Amino acid sequence: MMPVLMPVLGHVVVPQKAFNGALTKLKSLCKVLDTHLKGKQYMVGGNVTVADILLATAFIPAFQTVLDAGFRKSMANFSGWFARCTGNQGFINVVGIIKPIEKAMGAFDPNAKAASAAPAKADDDDLDLFGDDDDEDAAAAAKAAAEAAKSKKKKEKPPEMSLIIFEVKPLDDTTNLDELAQKIFAQKRDGLIWKTGDYKKEPVAFGIFKLIVGMSCEDSKVSVDEVQEQIEGLEDMVQSVEIASFTKI
Repeated sequence: MMPVLMPVLGHVVVPQKAFNGALTKLKSLCKVLDTHLKGKQYMVGGNVTVADILLATAFIPAFQTVLDAGFRKSMANFSGWFARCTGNQGFINVVGIIKPIEKAMGAFDPNAKAASAAPAKADDDDLDLFGDDDDEDAAAAAKAAAEAAKSKKKKEKPPEMSLIIFEVKPLDDTTNLDELAQKIFAQKRDGLIWKTGDYKKEPVAFGIFKLIVGMSCEDSKVSVDEVQEQIEGLEDMVQSVEIASFTKI
C-alpha cells in the first residue's frame, strides 16, 4: 500500500508507470478481500474482531486518497465492510470520522504548474483615455478601505493536523512493552501530542506482542518520518516501526 500512498502524499516522486503498477496491485488486493467478504459482514464470523479493526485502520489512507467512489461502487462487499468497521462508535471515538475520497488523487508531480487566470478584458466604456481621475475620490476610497481593513478582525486558520498510528515490534519477547511505551512518550517536541492512555499490545506470534501507539501532530511543525526514526533509535528495545495509518484531522 505504501508504494501508492507515498507518491500521492508527496513523500517520494516515482514514474507514472510505477505508480500505476502499484495502484493496480492495491486494487487487486481489494478485489481478493471483496470476494472473501461475499455474504459476510466481517472478516471472521458475524461480529467485528481485532482482525477487522487492524485491517480497516490500515486501509484508511487508501480510502482517503485513491479508492474513489467509482471503485468503491464496484467493490460493494469490501466497501460495505470498511464502512461498518469505521462507522463503529468505538472506532470513531479513537480514530475519528473517516470520509472516503470522491475523486482519486494521482501521484505528486513536482513539475506541475498552476494554471494562470486569463487577464480580464476591459470594456471600451471603462477606459479613461485622458486620465481624468478624481484624486480626492481616490484618496477617500483608499482611506475608507484602510479603515475597513483595520476594523475587520482576521480569523486565524486552524493548523493542519494529522493522526498517526504506529506499530512497534519489540526486539524480542523479553522486552517490557509498558516501559517501551513510556520511552516513546518521553520524546517531546512542539506540535506533537501522544495518545498516552490509548496504547495497546497486540499479539504477533510465538508469544511476542507488538505495541500500538498513536499521536496527533501539527503538520507544519512535526515530521512523521523523524518521529518514526526516533522510535527506531531505541535499538535496545525496538526491532522495527511501521505506520499503520495516517489520517488528516
